[in-house]
Amino acid sequence: MKMKVYLPGLLVMLLLLTACERQPTGAVGQLVSDRIEITAEAAEPITGIRVTEGDQVEVGQVLLTQNDERIEARLAEAEANIRRIEALLAEQEQGPREETIMAARADVEERRIEFQYRSTELQRLTELRQRNLTSVESVDLARKLMNAAEASRNAAQARLQELEAGTRAEQLEQTRYSLQQARAQLRQLQIEQQRLTLRAPVAAVVDSLPFEAGERPAVGAVVAVLLSGPQPHARVYVPEEFRVNVIPGDPVQVRVDGLDGMLQGTVRRVASDASFTPYFALTEDDRSRLSYVAEVTLPEMPRRLPDGVPVEAFFAGMQVPDDE
Repeated sequence: MKMKVYLPGLLVMLLLLTACERQPTGAVGQLVSDRIEITAEAAEPITGIRVTEGDQVEVGQVLLTQNDERIEARLAEAEANIRRIEALLAEQEQGPREETIMAARADVEERRIEFQYRSTELQRLTELRQRNLTSVESVDLARKLMNAAEASRNAAQARLQELEAGTRAEQLEQTRYSLQQARAQLRQLQIEQQRLTLRAPVAAVVDSLPFEAGERPAVGAVVAVLLSGPQPHARVYVPEEFRVNVIPGDPVQVRVDGLDGMLQGTVRRVASDASFTPYFALTEDDRSRLSYVAEVTLPEMPRRLPDGVPVEAFFAGMQVPDDE
């Protein structure tokens, strides 16, 4: 009988105690960091990993390296091509050698003598034909040989004039542009070689290294994930009724699970568009309410806080609980 009397009273007391537990009065969220994904720009094997997960890295610090034998061969080819074009340009700027010009003059003189001989021979055979002492065919053949000798003499004279004039300005310009293009290609290959050594773009913490040494990542594959900044920031969900009081640059108090007291943060960004409140921010009946994502910068601390820790931020107009 007594059990029937006191059991309902016990249930009521339990409900009252549950209702007295502290409910969130601020904007709820968690600690997150800006993630930087380092991707592979070449499908080359990883030759070395210089860091481990959890390491603090500085700007420019080497994270990992990839095999560069293929790019080394292309660099050697590009450098040889540059030397070839440089030699060609030097030859064109210098112009033909004096010995080449002298040989061309001698060739012109030889062909002039040949033409003179063929002309004399045609004249002799023509006179003989007038006296009917030779055939028509012999005269025609002599005329053809003379014409050929004349054409050959003219060609030799043109070649000599070309040598004496030197290289055309247009040829020099084309060769200079070819040299400029070859040097640009070499620079591009050097950049590709440098990118086989992957470095940290900012000071950060190494979060994950998906590949092992010896593996060959595909082009664009993420080979390292970094968490930037000296501290993660708090990403919280501001209820709609408090949105007008949240302005970038405003101070805000932040409670981090596991830390005593409050941290003094600063609003760095607040979303303009509303989003649905996540399941952990409101009760089941209130999950359909809209809220706004805000990011709060935390102060410097001796140690970096881990990502994923729940936080609660108190903006203007929110009830700040007393320190327990």
